[in-house]
Amino acid sequence: MQEYGNINGEKVVICIMDSGFLMGSMGVVVGEKITYAIEEAVKQKLPLIIFSVSGGARMQEGIISLMQMAKTTAALTKLDEAGLLYISVLTDPTYGGVTASFASLGDVILAEPNAMIGFAGKRVIEQTIGESLPEGFQTSEFLLEHGFIDKIVERKDLKDTIYKIIKFHKEGGN
Repeated sequence: MQEYGNINGEKVVICIMDSGFLMGSMGVVVGEKITYAIEEAVKQKLPLIIFSVSGGARMQEGIISLMQMAKTTAALTKLDEAGLLYISVLTDPTYGGVTASFASLGDVILAEPNAMIGFAGKRVIEQTIGESLPEGFQTSEFLLEHGFIDKIVERKDLKDTIYKIIKFHKEGGN
């Protein structure tokens, strides 16, 4: 029997990435687990919540690691087609392929205060484009100002905020 989480009585499928193992890097197993959770949300017709933390893709797995971006994105397309809610919560840091795929595809994207979020580090981007970037351009505050995320939420307030979003969606506010 599959167990699901709940937030104030609302059943959800939830994923929480762990920075304690290779900084939450996305490899084959992470991609498989995230995809399985998305498929379960579709099967059970439940909202999906993913708490992301990542230093990037697990490069020692080569192209197989990078393919997880496409795999998780394709699964999220099915979730979207089913009309189900996906809340993405970006924690500090969320970088690389995780940001470039499932972390930035939420119907609602929340972030913790002062979280560092991006695809690559400042130095790499500046070397690639040959220009200087604004200070703090990868912080949750900067990204909120520029429309990349929807709301910054303190961890202590996440449960209530997520519950309100779920209720709003259930009541037809989507």
